[in-house]
Amino acid sequence: MTNPVPLGRHLIADFQGCTPTVLADPALIENAMLAAVQAGQAHVLQRHFHHFGPEQGVTGMLLLRESHISIHTWPEHGYAAIDLFMCGAANADAALAVLQQVLQPAESSQQVIWRSSIKGIAS
Repeated sequence: MTNPVPLGRHLIADFQGCTPTVLADPALIENAMLAAVQAGQAHVLQRHFHHFGPEQGVTGMLLLRESHISIHTWPEHGYAAIDLFMCGAANADAALAVLQQVLQPAESSQQVIWRSSIKGIAS
C-alpha cells in the first residue's frame, strides 16, 4: 500500500484587528508581499496590485514559480484575507510570518489544505 504525497500546501489566513491605514497603503502591502515571498524562498513570475482609492482596500496577486500568493484588504473592517499556495521547497509559514509581522493583526486564524496527491511512498 502507498501513502499519497501532497503536491502543494495551501495556507489560508484571516487577519483581524489590523490598522486601517496599513491595509489601505498599496506600496506597503506590495512590499510586504514581496518580502514574504523572499522569506518563503519562492520566486515571483508576475505581480499585479490594485488600490481601490483613498482609505480603501488593496487586492494583490503574486504569481510564483511555486504557485501564488494573494491578499485582499478591507481597511474599514481592519481585515485582510491572505492566500498562500506553495509547492516544492517554498515555505508558506515563513511567508505568512512576514505578513503577520508587517500587518500586526490583533487576531489571526489559518487553515491548511494539502493540494492533490500522487502515489509514491510505500508504507
